[in-house]
Amino acid sequence: MTKTRILTGLREITDRFDLALMDLWGCMHDGVTPYPAALDCLKQLQSAGKQVAILSNAPRHAASVIQQLNEMGIPRALYSDLFASGEETWRYLKTRPDALAQGLGRRVYPLIAARDERILDGLDLEVAANVESADFLLVTGVADATVKATDFDPVLAPAARAKLPLVCANPDLIVHRGGIEEICAGAIAARYEELGGRAIYNGKPHRRIYEIIFEKMGVTDPGRVIGIGDSFRTDVRGAAAMGAGSVLIAGGIHHAELLKDGKVQADPLAALTAELHATPDFVLPYLAW
Repeated sequence: MTKTRILTGLREITDRFDLALMDLWGCMHDGVTPYPAALDCLKQLQSAGKQVAILSNAPRHAASVIQQLNEMGIPRALYSDLFASGEETWRYLKTRPDALAQGLGRRVYPLIAARDERILDGLDLEVAANVESADFLLVTGVADATVKATDFDPVLAPAARAKLPLVCANPDLIVHRGGIEEICAGAIAARYEELGGRAIYNGKPHRRIYEIIFEKMGVTDPGRVIGIGDSFRTDVRGAAAMGAGSVLIAGGIHHAELLKDGKVQADPLAALTAELHATPDFVLPYLAW
């Protein structure tokens, strides 16, 4: 098994990559406030001639995420491009690129927070009043941290019995918004699968979004790409599946297990690597140069 190397800053490995695929939550910001060291890292990467593509499982259009980052204090000038799972989900439903998408039908039952409703704009879809009249479900996320995946069982259970597909616009399971844990659409999709339903995912760690990025960014050697983020399940696995390297940010969703006094703990890191079947090439306490 490859051993993960603990870094003190990204500067130690810049000779290994030309393109960084940068996560947002738990890496660049906490959902409310950007991390100063992460902003400095983007500036240093730019100075070093590296491309940075933001790769987010945000269930919204890329333009909406860019606007949100600007308002938060992460200016567009600091990164080369931005890709979002919500944008990819919208394109998937708009273009119907495969037989599975073509068979979804047009009547959607949405499980969508108010902030994500624009994902439906421009799609030739009819919003179903109930599960019984729907062809498929679309889930983007929840309204607040009080919501649990099982709260949706009254909708998910009959939908699973009816064998309706569920399209998931954010494969993440949890996120920390201002330090408070909140489930993501991926947790609802996982619950749906537990109930016997079928989920269709767009975003990390699934291959389609990486292929889109590699084509647009002109990547010819995946080995010169590195995925940076706080999730073994999405950031590390997604990068590895494409032949890219990975840097795990320990101070994100796994901070309670991996950090002590701001330092990465080797034994918990090894335990999580084994448990989650994903081995990052490198790990940083927080994103920093």
